[in-house]
Amino acid sequence: MNKLFFRLLVMLMSLSLIGIILVQVYWFNSSFKNNDEQFKLHVKQVIGNVAQKLEQQEVYNFYNKINKEIDSTRTAPKEEDLMQFYYVQKNPKTNKTIVYSNSVKSKIYNIPLPTFDKKFESNKFKSFNSRRITEIYNNNSIDNSSVNQNLVPDFKSEKVGNLGILDKLIFDISNKDVLSATPIEERVSTEMLRKLIKKELEEYGVKTKFEFGIYSNGIETKVKSENFVYDKDETSSIPVFTDNEGNEKYKLLVTFPHKRKFLLSQLVSITVLSIIFTLIIVIAYTSALNQLIRQRQISEIKNDFINNMTHEFKTPIATINLALDAIRNPKIIEDKEKVMKYLNMIRDENKRMHAQVENVLRISKLEKKELNIIKESSNIEEVINDAIEHVSLILEDRGGNITTHFEAERNVVLLNDVHFTNVIVNILENAIKYTPDIPKIEIYTENIKDVVLIKIKDNGVGMSKVAQKRIFEKFYREHTGDIHNVKGHGLGLAYVKRIVDDHNGQIFVESEKGKGSTFIIKLPLIN
Repeated sequence: MNKLFFRLLVMLMSLSLIGIILVQVYWFNSSFKNNDEQFKLHVKQVIGNVAQKLEQQEVYNFYNKINKEIDSTRTAPKEEDLMQFYYVQKNPKTNKTIVYSNSVKSKIYNIPLPTFDKKFESNKFKSFNSRRITEIYNNNSIDNSSVNQNLVPDFKSEKVGNLGILDKLIFDISNKDVLSATPIEERVSTEMLRKLIKKELEEYGVKTKFEFGIYSNGIETKVKSENFVYDKDETSSIPVFTDNEGNEKYKLLVTFPHKRKFLLSQLVSITVLSIIFTLIIVIAYTSALNQLIRQRQISEIKNDFINNMTHEFKTPIATINLALDAIRNPKIIEDKEKVMKYLNMIRDENKRMHAQVENVLRISKLEKKELNIIKESSNIEEVINDAIEHVSLILEDRGGNITTHFEAERNVVLLNDVHFTNVIVNILENAIKYTPDIPKIEIYTENIKDVVLIKIKDNGVGMSKVAQKRIFEKFYREHTGDIHNVKGHGLGLAYVKRIVDDHNGQIFVESEKGKGSTFIIKLPLIN
């Protein structure tokens, strides 16, 4: 994959993910604000209904009190005409005359004064009613009758009833005047107000803790909840018990201590789902991005592996071709000594290529768990000495040496001699290959509890922190400028790691660039 295209793809995926998260955050904020506005609207409607019901309740109580006093009076009320209205209309087309009259009367009740507030100057109470009469006459009968003769209408309708509107108006005005001098705690109790507010809030679906209070001209009264604290920004208010002149002496204040929590609870289900789906997208994106980067790294590592394997095979194949060409020479074919020399070269190079193929196949079998590893009790120091013998010729060729410090008193472990010898050989070969000067290798053994510790220290080029983390990965080789300057294919230490793991052991490396490396292997002892 082209580097520029890969970076562009990663950038677009990242922008898309950030966009999705920002949209989710914007949606949440918008939903929260909408819920807050709706909450304020509901609260405004609730306290408005509460204020209205408080005033209606007062009027109703006052009206009942008056009616009870009226019903208790034994003397008949006096009637008094207040107003009379007459209206006559002649219709030539129908030859009819309509006569309408409306008489407004008042009934005066004498009520004992002690039952009322002392502000009343009279013990009289008036109730109003009206008598409405509609008569229709034939014009001919009006013309033919004498002046003194009583006329009989062709149609007559009479209605008598109370003037409820006028009565209510008087009740309202009187009630407000009487109660304006009454203390607020006598007009409404804290418990009654609490129940009324709670009922109204539940009808609007607002189920959260609330605090309330009634203030008189900005000063708190006794009608308030225990924990009510006035907060200008978080308190909703409305006038209550306004007087006849429209003065707003009292105000009902309501606040919600857990308002934010309540608003969030309304969004919790959809928010949780949104977070879950966003996390799924983030995880999927991270996984996909990791896979892309991983695949890119694997592609680069495999390219390095192919280049190194090609380099590893190129020299043996070239050597074999040269040996074969030499054998074909008539002068050499008759010289058995030279023929044997070239045949040995062909055999050695063939073994070298076979060893490379075996390394690849061994790793493949390890991953598929097809490699049969039989373990037996073995002396770890003997295995180390055997491995040293395998690399002795290479070491002599470089003029290096290996120093052993066997300090472990217990050194019997359960292992496979062949594979564990290969483990030590691989580490020693790397120590020799990656040491530009004369290789000087030290091997230590020691006991820590029920574990034998093996340390292989070299004076090579060392490795970076990044390389130390990835050194046991398959195909991984640290770049040193020219990838062919040291032969290898990145499978040796991967094989080492798998074999050590299979022996229930641990392997790790300590290294510093330019100061060599130390490979440490921990193996459990046989009790």
